[in-house]
Amino acid sequence: MADEDAPHANGNVHEENGHVPEIELIIKASTIDGRRKGACLFCQEYFMDLYLLAELKTISLKVTTVDMQKPPPDFRSNFDANPPPILIDNGMAVLENEKIERHIMKNVPGGYNLFVQDKEVATLIENLYSKLKLMLLKKDDVSINSLLSHLRKINLHLEKKNTRFLTGDTMCCFDCELMPRLQHIRVAGKYFMDFQMPTDLRYLWRYMLHMYQLDAFTQSCPADQDIVNHYKQQQNVKMKKHEELETPTFTTSIPVELDLQQDE
Repeated sequence: MADEDAPHANGNVHEENGHVPEIELIIKASTIDGRRKGACLFCQEYFMDLYLLAELKTISLKVTTVDMQKPPPDFRSNFDANPPPILIDNGMAVLENEKIERHIMKNVPGGYNLFVQDKEVATLIENLYSKLKLMLLKKDDVSINSLLSHLRKINLHLEKKNTRFLTGDTMCCFDCELMPRLQHIRVAGKYFMDFQMPTDLRYLWRYMLHMYQLDAFTQSCPADQDIVNHYKQQQNVKMKKHEELETPTFTTSIPVELDLQQDE
């Protein structure tokens, strides 16, 4: 297992009681080099949640990657067959995504504030990822248009809301869920199908620009190559030798023809 550096994510002393709990998040490592961050959506989502809390110094965050193709013996003995993400709080391991989410909300200092209640937004971002997977499988106009229609609904919501994030001007759990999926759509869609989000989705692009400027996203974001390889594995496409030697790249820019400065 390898420790991931998480700059600015370690608050060591809480002003009120002189102590902050250390939370460890075990995430899947890259399937390319077995060390850097992998392309697991849930791992990134909880990484972002906890990073935001660490920035507020309510917790100290340690992120550890584990190579699931060659898991170390202590991982097998401690966690059996359970894959990451795994949250460790005061020696207690929390397994399974729903339980991790509930633990962050109810037991991690500051976590309750991240988990806002908004049925409209919850419904809005639901099934977005399944539409990406369907598009990559079918590669037809019907699946492409279904994904585009969903993205347009999110764009319309952001236009009406006219805030930096989905529910307001501060990030919440829904942003930590949506943005990793948008990144997968952008990177995998481009690689496998030359799919690109239309530039007329102005408010969606503005949203992504805001996210690209945040450490919570950039520090948790996997390399483009790892996102691509994630879907290659799903399609049983073998990685070529030269891909292991590539320098990791990260798509965190917006189309040059989009001038969003006037929207700020």
